[in-house]
Amino acid sequence: MSRARRLHRRWRSAGAALAALAALAAALPAQAQEDGRVTVRVDGRAVFRVGEAGGSSAAERARQIERRLNTLLETPAALVPARSERSGDTARVVSVAGVPVVTVTPTDAADNLLSPEVLAAQWARSLDRVLLRARDRRTTAWGRFTAEVQASVQAAFARLIESAIRIIPRVLAALLVVGLFWALAAGVRLLMRALFRRVVDDLTVENLIKQFTYYAVWTLGLIVAVDALGFDPQTVVTGLGLTGLALGFALKDIISNFVSGILILTLRPFRLGDQIIVGETEGAVERIELRATEIRTYDGRLVLVPNAEVFTSRVTNNTASPVRRGDVQVFLGYEVDLRAVSALVQAAAQGADGVLAEPPASVRVRELGQDDIVLEARYWADSRRSDYLDTASAVRAAVVDALRGAGVGLPEPDVRFLAPRHPAAWRAAPSAARPPDDDRGRGAPERPPPR
Repeated sequence: MSRARRLHRRWRSAGAALAALAALAAALPAQAQEDGRVTVRVDGRAVFRVGEAGGSSAAERARQIERRLNTLLETPAALVPARSERSGDTARVVSVAGVPVVTVTPTDAADNLLSPEVLAAQWARSLDRVLLRARDRRTTAWGRFTAEVQASVQAAFARLIESAIRIIPRVLAALLVVGLFWALAAGVRLLMRALFRRVVDDLTVENLIKQFTYYAVWTLGLIVAVDALGFDPQTVVTGLGLTGLALGFALKDIISNFVSGILILTLRPFRLGDQIIVGETEGAVERIELRATEIRTYDGRLVLVPNAEVFTSRVTNNTASPVRRGDVQVFLGYEVDLRAVSALVQAAAQGADGVLAEPPASVRVRELGQDDIVLEARYWADSRRSDYLDTASAVRAAVVDALRGAGVGLPEPDVRFLAPRHPAAWRAAPSAARPPDDDRGRGAPERPPPR
């Protein structure tokens, strides 16, 4: 296999891994953050950040606070400074015009390294600044419309920039991890290949261990890349498990080929270099991947057969045994001495190039036809196709030479078709033998018909 082809395969594997990583990142929640908090915005401006509380996620809590503030801004004249009030033993509530906007929990205080009282006072001051500015922008109907449009646009761009700042470094880190593990997997495979050349003689076992090690390194790299993206690998595995049924139906062919490849490499019904027949494909096994088996046909073409088809189909292994029996049929007339000719054919087959001494060649009467007797000469040769075909040709030539040397007549066809060398002269001969028509008209004597 050429170096360019190997590099192409490696790039294809890396591309598949990156695509899987991108699909995984796209399937995960878009609001996932490093500290689990989401920014609350008013008119596109950040006010404070809240985490999950009371069974609500951070995103749901932030949207709920924003809806309350937008409701308050519908009546700008009723806005009064925000107040911080006690709620229970440890929590604080920030309210505006008697409407509770946000509850400051001990978890919020711990996330900001402050006490609930101090954090509630900070959030109240931030609300006062933002609401005062928003109220001034909504003194008229046109100002309210302009403020709503600008707030929507600013909020969208602010979230986009915030997401880019948060996601791009993680994606770059994940790509760096994937690249490092790709190089590590390739290096481990090369190292194992050099090691197995001296330790393991079975190419199939070598291929199995190399592939498992290669994909194990890739799996570890993907787990580290997911962690670099900022997600918990255990949560990712749990999420994938919930969609396992749908993925199983969508990827059943790929999974079937993958499992079949593992079983083929483990059970080893054939090995690298064996010459097998799978359906209509016949050739030598060049490589057993986890997805497909590469078979090089005898005319030089490379066929990729899916492992599921290989595992479930009837497979003929021509080289599972080192020797293989062949046969040659000989057609003779009934006038020959059958015993003498049988011994002659057996000796000729046994002496042909490539025929093994053990088991010895044998001759049997296969059929008594209407016009001839059919003898079958059986012999044993090397099981590889090139040697087997060469031996079969040598046996046929030796049998023909032996029969001709002993004066035994070979069968000839009963009907022969003769074709003239000059067809035009043959077609013109009958017309040349007839007399001209004008001689008959003048009373020329007619020739007597032949007797």
